[in-house]
Amino acid sequence: MHGDPMMWVAGIRAFYLQALHPRAVGGVMQNSDFRKDAWGRLMRTVHFLATTTYGTTEAAEKAGARVRKIHSMLSAVDPDTGERYGVGEPGLLLWVHCAEIDSCLHVLRRSGYPLTDAHADRYIREHLVSARLVGLDPADVPADRAELAAYFDKVRPELAAGADAHEVDDFLLRPPTHPLLVPAREVLWRRVAQLAYASLPPYAHELYGRAAPEPPTVTRQLRATGTLLRCVPARVRWQLPPKHILRAVSRVGPGSHPAPYKLGR
Repeated sequence: MHGDPMMWVAGIRAFYLQALHPRAVGGVMQNSDFRKDAWGRLMRTVHFLATTTYGTTEAAEKAGARVRKIHSMLSAVDPDTGERYGVGEPGLLLWVHCAEIDSCLHVLRRSGYPLTDAHADRYIREHLVSARLVGLDPADVPADRAELAAYFDKVRPELAAGADAHEVDDFLLRPPTHPLLVPAREVLWRRVAQLAYASLPPYAHELYGRAAPEPPTVTRQLRATGTLLRCVPARVRWQLPPKHILRAVSRVGPGSHPAPYKLGR
């Protein structure tokens, strides 16, 4: 799944969803210059995901230790209550984790990636490892689709689209870029961001206050985008940085050929 090009759409959807938790997004905004370092933050997230997917066990454990150490040193202030809280609180880590897992599953399945319900449950279960790496107790993390859905039902009353969420929305639609790249941003990036936003659940559209196309239209757009991107040969896509897949294959040895979409083996 993580080698599929629609993961980029899933990642943007996850950012939109994560920003709807006021304390989670507040922790980000108060501890980083989001607008100036958003690309750096995005690539650090990509690197962590790629390391825990394609790296060695040692590399994954070290990446998790770095994340836990950083979180242990950061805190933020709740603008409504004035309470200071740690950004590594289990409840916040769990929200970020579940929003990411849900987005990956939702976008890939809806775009035509061949996942059965059993595959989806397995994907959620395998991510109990990544949950542990960032500091969560796997026993407290959803382990299948039913538990994930129950979690979102439970957390829904805590969500809101405050000023921080709208700043994230504005950035994702119009990220700062070199003047010469503005046309490309409007033609390519903006469409991807709009598609990611459109794939959010209806309650997220209501909170952001911005309408989205009807679900059947969004599904057709996701399928068309997925079909188009998957026409690009995997070997070409894997040449893009950070090349974690190719490095993982090189560890296996000469003659190894990664093959996407071999599920259930």
